[in-house]
Amino acid sequence: MAENTFPIYKVDILVQFYRSEVLTGQEAKHFSKNDITPNPKPDSIQRLYMRILQLLYHIRPECNYVVPFVENIPALQEWVTPIMSVYLRMCQFLPICHVYDFQLNDLLNPKAKRTISILSGIMNFLHFRKLRLEMTSEYQQSFRADMDKFQAYSKGIKEAEKKIEKLRIIPPEQQAETKELAAAISELTNANLHQLQEVNAINEQIAEWKSEIAERSQKLAQRKMDVATLKEEITKLKSQIVESPEELRNEMEKMKEKVKNIKHSKERADECLVELQIKMQGVNQTEAEIQLMYKLLQDLQGVMDKMNIQQEENQSLVALNEKMQKELKNLSTEEAQLKRALGMKMDKMSKQQIRRQKKKEMRDQHVQNLMGECDQVHQKREEIVEQIQEINRETQQIKAKMQALRDVCSQETEKAQALYDRVLASLDQFHKRIENHVVQGSEDLIKMKAQY
Repeated sequence: MAENTFPIYKVDILVQFYRSEVLTGQEAKHFSKNDITPNPKPDSIQRLYMRILQLLYHIRPECNYVVPFVENIPALQEWVTPIMSVYLRMCQFLPICHVYDFQLNDLLNPKAKRTISILSGIMNFLHFRKLRLEMTSEYQQSFRADMDKFQAYSKGIKEAEKKIEKLRIIPPEQQAETKELAAAISELTNANLHQLQEVNAINEQIAEWKSEIAERSQKLAQRKMDVATLKEEITKLKSQIVESPEELRNEMEKMKEKVKNIKHSKERADECLVELQIKMQGVNQTEAEIQLMYKLLQDLQGVMDKMNIQQEENQSLVALNEKMQKELKNLSTEEAQLKRALGMKMDKMSKQQIRRQKKKEMRDQHVQNLMGECDQVHQKREEIVEQIQEINRETQQIKAKMQALRDVCSQETEKAQALYDRVLASLDQFHKRIENHVVQGSEDLIKMKAQY
């Protein structure tokens, strides 16, 4: 734990995190900084570890208190079972958090520094787990959305294929009509071509006739102008010149010839106009026929437009089908990529599982050794209990002897006290006698001094 791969958080941050993310209810309210520093409370730390295991592995705290009833004396293991259960599961979990030196003493007698480092590693892993869960939930949502799109696109493709098949397949009821329509369309197109050729020829003739009419109308107007000018000249000449009757006759004959020529040209022009009117009537009839043909062509054009619209819809459906197929290919490629990524992750998970299995075997071996040591400890404990019971028996015997000795001592002390009282009384009497003898001796001395 000297070289950590995770940051060591402050105690306030740890308390706030575990109160908000792990603990709930009254446990979150009562969990405080004093449970970690300066002297961690074993009960609070054990309860926190149980809640962490419940969050990660869904192991409820009461499951850790299950006593193995198959043992001969389950009462001896009631206090060991929850601690050993939490210890074993924490030994399996903490290497994931890069904490490899978790000990049983961290549960029974935790130290502040080690507890803070262990809780920091667990907090770092829980942050990482939360981020990965969010990422995996996003991946799952996008994968579900892609799968929904894939299913919708596949349904749309199937429906479009069905529509295309329906449009391509002509029902037997309409096959005769389609054949008749196709034959009629071909006949009408041929007739339309002939009519167009005839119309073009008639239009060319009409243009030629119009040009001729314009030329002749110009010539007629010019002749009229010439006649008017001649009449004016005649009137002028009549007023100015007095001609001989022979000259007048000659000029009149000339004028009559000119008038005859003009009448002949006018009659020819009238005949041409009549012919042109007849031709115009024929042109009008042809125009009416052309209009009828045009209406038929418009009807055919409407049918052709409907066919073109159906073809465009068919093409749009084909384009949509191609687009759907491309999206389907893209989705299939994305699915393949996701499967590859999932396969790589599964390989990594399998490798990690193998490593965990090896570590688990090592831990199981270590746990078996610990269990063997625990059995030895239990045997020693039973021996010590027997020794303690023997010592208690000896102490009870010693206490009985001491009580007997105390009784004897109390009797002896009572006897000694009685003797002491007797001795004191005899001493008092002896002292009194000595005093009396001293007084008598002093009186005798005084008497003797007085005599001598």
